[in-house]
Amino acid sequence: MSLSVKARLIIVLVATTASLAGAEDLRGPDTFSSLSDRSERARALFAEAGRVLQHPRCLNCHPAGERPTQGDDRHPHSPLVVRGSDDKGAVGMRCTTCHQNANYEPSGVPGNPLWHVAPKSMAWQMKSLGQICEQIKDLRRNGGKTLAAIHEHMAHDSLVGWAWRPGGNREPAPGTQAQLGALIAAWIDSGTACPAP
Repeated sequence: MSLSVKARLIIVLVATTASLAGAEDLRGPDTFSSLSDRSERARALFAEAGRVLQHPRCLNCHPAGERPTQGDDRHPHSPLVVRGSDDKGAVGMRCTTCHQNANYEPSGVPGNPLWHVAPKSMAWQMKSLGQICEQIKDLRRNGGKTLAAIHEHMAHDSLVGWAWRPGGNREPAPGTQAQLGALIAAWIDSGTACPAP
């Protein structure tokens, strides 16, 4: 084996090891700066953000039906609860009956002062990343949020932030909330093109 081939093999092995070591990290917007086509860059940025948006920590609270799901396998919430008219549970079984202001480690019940499921218009389960992207931009389906409000929600909302501090034996979402916020900001700056549906 020539020195040149050995050198290339070592570079590939080092790059592979580095990418596996940081497999749970999100790539930053700088990673995509070499993409000169704005739409291509926007799609790549959103695909990276999609590693969070399609993670069980997010999908469980963006259910397609009336019931939230739980666990990495997204099984139906137990006990049986439903969305309710305000997305905070039905009368007599409100989300805050069990979900308090913080994670309750002795029982493993997660918590946050804002605990609730996303509105039906923001259901992400069973949707492609491209469909989620289009939904997020649609004022009729995103709660009337501007792109700036979407960024603020993803970058700073404490309930979204729970995904990185889920408590118990739950796997946190990849990266950090700040990294997600940076990806969403760069996606907006790049024109908000979406991955193919």
